[in-house]
Amino acid sequence: MKDKELCSLCPKNCLADRVHNLGICGEKREIKLSRAALHMWEEPCISGKNGSGAVFFSGCSLRCVYCQNKKISRDNFGKQVTPSELAQIMLRLQNEGAANINLVTPTHFSPLIKESLEIVRDRLHIPVVYNTGGYENVGIIEGLKGYVDVFLPDYKYKGKFLSRRLSNAVDYPEKAAAAIEKMVEITGPCKFDSNGMILKGTIIRHLVLPGFLENTYAVLEDIAKRFKGKGVLISLMSQYTPCYYEGEIESLKRPLNEAEYNLAVSCAASLGLEGFMQELSSADKKYTPDFNLEGI
Repeated sequence: MKDKELCSLCPKNCLADRVHNLGICGEKREIKLSRAALHMWEEPCISGKNGSGAVFFSGCSLRCVYCQNKKISRDNFGKQVTPSELAQIMLRLQNEGAANINLVTPTHFSPLIKESLEIVRDRLHIPVVYNTGGYENVGIIEGLKGYVDVFLPDYKYKGKFLSRRLSNAVDYPEKAAAAIEKMVEITGPCKFDSNGMILKGTIIRHLVLPGFLENTYAVLEDIAKRFKGKGVLISLMSQYTPCYYEGEIESLKRPLNEAEYNLAVSCAASLGLEGFMQELSSADKKYTPDFNLEGI
């Protein structure tokens, strides 16, 4: 995004002049971070023994009403850094033993992130993970070819009702599906090192929402239809935490229960999907990082 361009980095195409004003993501053009530190609570092939080098970006164009990272995604807490400073953070995380550089919600800063990755291209020797809510423009994903090794997108919704009500993005299903197809095209099947750590590939996450199993079934069926046999893994998540929800849907005011999650896991198994299944104990505030500018 050049100085005089209006922002169209995400599908909401707010066309904000983010040099001077805030976009729908709540951010100006400059990179803003809330935390950059080793992080253990990702999939085993991403966290490993030492942790993922998780870089949490402030702001988000989806602004989901239940987001557990609300402090940074909706309240926009963080500190501005330059591309050079971000590059040095990446190198520091590598030196600390990070298994990868894990860019969390990076979409609205993607041009400057690419500048940072160019700076460290010859010195960064660990995979780069693009950890996204899935609401992406295909063109932006295409532009990440050669910069990103692993895509870690959410596939949140298959229907427009939840997309609109929970994330104000009625076009989420088609945008996410198209973006993920491009991610899989770029990375090919998942590849791992001798220790089981991912080097390349796409892992599709889906958060099971209490009271909305039909949405989960529809998402998993679509994943199977599009990606089964292509070396794509899923990550079925049970970590929905109701204390973050802002709304009136009764089922979202409670945690996911065991029966619901077992049905979701059974659906994934029946479709022949492979990957990771969280334990229900993951639905706890203690697993939400303390966004206190650590490492920035």
